[in-house]
Amino acid sequence: MHSLNLLRAVAALAPVCSAQKTMRGVVFSGTPYEVTVQDLPLPTILDPTDAIVRITTTGICGTDLHMYRGLLAQGDKPYTLGHEAIGYVSEIGSSVTSLSVGDYVVISDLVTSGHLELEPAFGTFFGASAELDGLQAEYARVPYADVNLIPVPLTHNTTSLSQEQDYLLIGDIFATAWSALTWSNFEPGDTVAVFGAGPVGLLAAYSAFLRGASRVYSVDHVAQRLELAASIGAIPINFVEGDPVQQILAHEPDGVMRSVDCVGYESLNADLEIEGGIIVRQMIDVTHREGGIGIVGVHAASPDGPLSPRAHVVSPNATISMTSFFTKNLSIRGGNVNAKEFAPILVPLIASGVAHPGFISSSVIDIEKAPEYYGRFNRTEESKVFIHFP
Repeated sequence: MHSLNLLRAVAALAPVCSAQKTMRGVVFSGTPYEVTVQDLPLPTILDPTDAIVRITTTGICGTDLHMYRGLLAQGDKPYTLGHEAIGYVSEIGSSVTSLSVGDYVVISDLVTSGHLELEPAFGTFFGASAELDGLQAEYARVPYADVNLIPVPLTHNTTSLSQEQDYLLIGDIFATAWSALTWSNFEPGDTVAVFGAGPVGLLAAYSAFLRGASRVYSVDHVAQRLELAASIGAIPINFVEGDPVQQILAHEPDGVMRSVDCVGYESLNADLEIEGGIIVRQMIDVTHREGGIGIVGVHAASPDGPLSPRAHVVSPNATISMTSFFTKNLSIRGGNVNAKEFAPILVPLIASGVAHPGFISSSVIDIEKAPEYYGRFNRTEESKVFIHFP
């Protein structure tokens, strides 16, 4: 217990003991396929509900690649990327009541006020504009800290890098993967087709097994990803080698009960060209009558702008057969995931040792290597990259 209290004390004193005036952060300035690591001003408390978090580990996510490729952004000013992070509370505003300096916390990717009557459908997203700095930096300001920080237990095991990665993923992709199944109306014993074996898709397959799926199919074209999916028990389906619907139906003649889209609007066809709506059509075709479909891949096209010069590459529209959808009595739900909704389920799963979502990790890097590893991740040479601050 003494050593844990010492950890908290060190976390609390870090800003006081340091003479630093700036921090390092990953910045996107609007040039597709290019990020830089820059000196940035340290964040400060702006509102009494704010907290400052000293970040120990952050991640590079598939959503970050939409920005990196110049497809999706808000505003016209360079901004700090990143929306996945874990660390220690180093300062709190006067109105923060449920947190203390030194608390070990995951930062939720979506910032909401906690007031239902004032809540927009989609809260402010870290790392999407200069309005709210991203989390691929040494420190972050978190508005409405009481509702946007997820406390996790501080134990000797927690301080290991592997379990820190497990907990970090609750703030976005583990919760997103879990939600994809929930939105498909998943029940134990169901068969599941997961489209996409990137980080979210791998964790959707993993979540399906945790929740009692009988069989899980993982659809992708990247050999390394399909091998990782197979290592957790999923049946790999390479859509370049043949129609994924027909490949799955060869195993499941009546279709799977649940299908989930973990790719989004950059979905590819067998020629590895973007074809909007192809995954939605395939899910309708492969899902059993009265089955369910969950969509968590990003389908949020934006107009061309200074920070999204390639937005025109993807379409905001998708064509599907309403007849197929209607006559099969399918249900479908998609959208943005509120990680805080699933944290009460996922934190105990990790704390008890049942779940280890950090198995998707392929590299842990220093922040100065971020430009190189953005390129590697974009080329599907990495399954998941974490940036660690000693």
